[in-house]
Amino acid sequence: MTLPALKQFVHAILATDIVIFTIHDGQLKVLLIKMTRAPYTGKWAIPGGLIAPDESADQAALRHLQAKTNVKDIYLEQLYTFGRIDRDPRGRVVSVAYFALIPSINVHLKTTADYAGIDWFPVKKLPPLAYDHSEIIACAIERLKSKLAYSTISYGLLPKEFTLSELQSVYEVILARTLDKRNFRKKILSLGLIRPTGKKRRGPANRPAELFIFKKRIPEFVDIL
Repeated sequence: MTLPALKQFVHAILATDIVIFTIHDGQLKVLLIKMTRAPYTGKWAIPGGLIAPDESADQAALRHLQAKTNVKDIYLEQLYTFGRIDRDPRGRVVSVAYFALIPSINVHLKTTADYAGIDWFPVKKLPPLAYDHSEIIACAIERLKSKLAYSTISYGLLPKEFTLSELQSVYEVILARTLDKRNFRKKILSLGLIRPTGKKRRGPANRPAELFIFKKRIPEFVDIL
């Protein structure tokens, strides 16, 4: 297969791409940066970059994540390796992709001068994307959906303290279906994964809602759904 004239790389090299999810305004959103270089000028992309010879894929993902989005200290998991021959017009680039989860509060986004912008987009209404990033995002969404059923990764989308309604909303937004409130709460509380803080927050109609925290903010494998 003949690559475009922009070809720069002779041998296959490794890169990393990171799909960063949050939930905001009742929607699952992904973080994108706006490209300024041909042939993808004006298109959006998930953050990422090349893996240096002296770093692991995990280290590279964390480095690009902080440098290009100002995001750090969040849930990060390796997703899949994308190696289609023509995925990068510069040459043969294999990407080790990750997905990350972050609460929507207290996020201060910032990208570098190499990009024209940075913003959140609903996964159901994405702009034109560079490379094979639509494929990577779709894969990340499916992984997120499946892991909600058997792990506690929902903590990555919630603030430290949250209500049971907010926890249930995470599941409903991602799975795009309504869960029975009584059954969901009964199951979550029976698993012993969260505990009450003794504090309450004013909710709709000024009704106080009890606040909870996860006992462990690390992934645990358990049958939730």
